[in-house]
Amino acid sequence: MGSTSKAMCLCFLVVAILLAAYSSPTEAQNANVSTLQFYLHDIVSGPNPTAVRVAGPPPSNATSSNPLASIFGSIYVFDDPLTATPELNSTLVGRAQGLYAAAAASLNDEFALQMTVTYAFVSGPYNGSSITVAGRNPVMRDGPRELPVVGGTGAFRLARGYCLAKTYSMHGMDAVIGYNVTIIHY
Repeated sequence: MGSTSKAMCLCFLVVAILLAAYSSPTEAQNANVSTLQFYLHDIVSGPNPTAVRVAGPPPSNATSSNPLASIFGSIYVFDDPLTATPELNSTLVGRAQGLYAAAAASLNDEFALQMTVTYAFVSGPYNGSSITVAGRNPVMRDGPRELPVVGGTGAFRLARGYCLAKTYSMHGMDAVIGYNVTIIHY
């Protein structure tokens, strides 16, 4: 094969690669962005809790110098309702199912939970879909706390994004948390 033929083949190959690259949709062109707002009701007390402590240190570990010692390392499993408004009796939009662990060992550290949770939607346009969040949640921080969306199913397959969580109300250990979620999915 002569040098002219080789040059033409190489040129043809470059043009074919460029056409393929520009004619096929890119990831960004196929991406959808969804924003969601809902309220999580974490109920630890009372006759019908939605979060239950399943592991942790014995109460004797608590000391006056470190009151967090009694909850540091505690692990809770939860199945919390997600509602459209902060009222528990408002429209149920889903369930938050997962676990969280108290991850701060002293008062010198910012109290935080290490969370792994799936938000499974049971009504509306995302019925049957879910998103998964995993990360550190500094629950006592004023203002919104940012948590990463690491995946999803159904309409949120291959999801990534973030949640802004803000405590709406707290009574003892029971809490209502407002979530604003931005999700990129395909």
